[in-house]
Amino acid sequence: MIANPEQNFPVLVTDIKQQLLTLTHMADLSTHYLGLKLKNPIIVGASNLVLKNDYLKKAEQAGASAIVYKSLFEEQIHLEQAQFSDELDSFNERNAEMLKLFPSMEHAGPESYLVDLREARKQVSIPLIGSLNAVYKETWVEYAKLLEETGIDALELNFYAVPQDAGKDAAGIEAEQLEILREILKIVKIPVSVKLSPSYTNPLHVISQMDKTGVAGFVLFNRMFQPDINIETEEHSTPWNLSSSEDNRQSIRFAGLLYKQIKADICANSGIQSGEDVVKLILSGSAAVQVVSALYRSKIEVITRMLEELNTWMDNKKYTNLDAFRGKLARVNTKDPFVYKRAQYVDLLLKSEELLQKNTLV
Repeated sequence: MIANPEQNFPVLVTDIKQQLLTLTHMADLSTHYLGLKLKNPIIVGASNLVLKNDYLKKAEQAGASAIVYKSLFEEQIHLEQAQFSDELDSFNERNAEMLKLFPSMEHAGPESYLVDLREARKQVSIPLIGSLNAVYKETWVEYAKLLEETGIDALELNFYAVPQDAGKDAAGIEAEQLEILREILKIVKIPVSVKLSPSYTNPLHVISQMDKTGVAGFVLFNRMFQPDINIETEEHSTPWNLSSSEDNRQSIRFAGLLYKQIKADICANSGIQSGEDVVKLILSGSAAVQVVSALYRSKIEVITRMLEELNTWMDNKKYTNLDAFRGKLARVNTKDPFVYKRAQYVDLLLKSEELLQKNTLV
């Protein structure tokens, strides 16, 4: 006679039933980004956190759909090469019969980074995206090819310009970046995305021009570090630059303006702290989001929580997949013609007294 499982193991059966019920109501969180099918829209962005192999594994276990590896910085390689050369030469000519104490050696360049990236590729089964931050057109192309050869699934290029030379105009900077992008797309076969600064005079124009090259995606936006000053020591300082949820509004705006207007995918960056933030960016038209600051603040488990919050919201709204509401509040689907225009700012100023009376502004 077969025992009744509910009678003998009531707690176990109840738990299994609850899990099955949860699975039944689980929405499809999968999305497509850079031609890759991701199990959900949450990508771990580039940072020092991903340099540890055990962290990569934990990120995958927590539910991350992809990981962007820490950027290869050409400027850092140049600095290390200079320091290496200085250290070797520091003891030269200390003996009348010896010009050099050490034999001639050269810095390994990007090879150490590439070794680490190859090893990182072995640690996870989810897509691993490389990140590049070079200086010269020749090295942009050279390093892009080297990164591709490590086995990464896609490549993210960090384009921005820090104004230091008043003689260099905006058109020249944009033309140079477009040329670099075209050259890289000629030589690499994996999908390429561009992570942009919001500091262009007209980001929409720059993005539309880059979109015509065949780039696969845009990451909006690169969060730039700014120097601070310690007035006690009268020295420059470099404070933490972690984002908050309010910082995602610029990404919401531009994702909403670009949705259905370009062929490339949109990935939102900065200010993604919760499942609610993920929902907002998908409503505006994003295919995926990148998180970094939230990981520093709340550890890797925040990814699991964000996914739970996203799924709960979708379940309550009866959405079965992301496409059901992606871009629902983008400009092309919004009836209010002023939502994405400056008139909204003017309207807010005109109503400021009314808002103050309602205690909505402090």
